[in-house]
Amino acid sequence: MNTMRAQEIADSPVMAHVTLNGERVYIQHVDGDNETARVYPLDDPANEQNVHLSELEEHS
Repeated sequence: MNTMRAQEIADSPVMAHVTLNGERVYIQHVDGDNETARVYPLDDPANEQNVHLSELEEHS
């Protein structure tokens, strides 16, 4: 996923279908300088992690 799209998703009030290794995640914050995002699984909000944007996939 590119930085601009990840930021659009993070800023949007509409929940996008984004996955990390097949698991749906919520994007909390995007770090464009490092091309990373702070995410957590929808079913486990306490499990926050920083991941590279290339690991995220958007589904329509």
